[in-house]
Amino acid sequence: MKAIYLTGFMGAGKTTIGQKLGQALNVPVVDTDQFIEEKVGKRIADIFSEDGEQTFRKYERSYLKEIPTRNIVTTTGGGIVIQEENRRWMKENGYVVFLYCDIDKIFERVQIDPTRPLFDSEKKENTIKLYNERMPFYNEAHYKIDTTEKNLDEVVNDLLSWLQLQKGGNNITTRK
Repeated sequence: MKAIYLTGFMGAGKTTIGQKLGQALNVPVVDTDQFIEEKVGKRIADIFSEDGEQTFRKYERSYLKEIPTRNIVTTTGGGIVIQEENRRWMKENGYVVFLYCDIDKIFERVQIDPTRPLFDSEKKENTIKLYNERMPFYNEAHYKIDTTEKNLDEVVNDLLSWLQLQKGGNNITTRK
């Protein structure tokens, strides 16, 4: 099975959905942000504050290519799509799924999470601007699911149904 890359804005559900999808497919799940933190030995927030976003994006681009491209679910950081090289890599090496979520619901979900270095709860317009800037990149995905009002099982079942329809879908097996 090709890798599955879950993309979307912060708070769309990538990590939670990725874990449940990985269980259903009986494959490992790798989170790109955690992978970077392990490789660099720093938290993402510290990389941003100490080294800057440009350095983080360099790590992101480099380490993405170290993650396996078969029999895996990869949950990505919300900004991975801003680099064309990353979008191309993911599309060539797996199925890219955009987990869409309405911006108001995102604010509900992440406003109190200190681990999100680009989330600006005090200046909502900055976050909305970032969201809108990334939307065209997210929409390049192979498949889009609106997670705004769906529960976890609905999203995962939707994804599993879509994966079954893809070329090579007969190689996708799920655990009940």
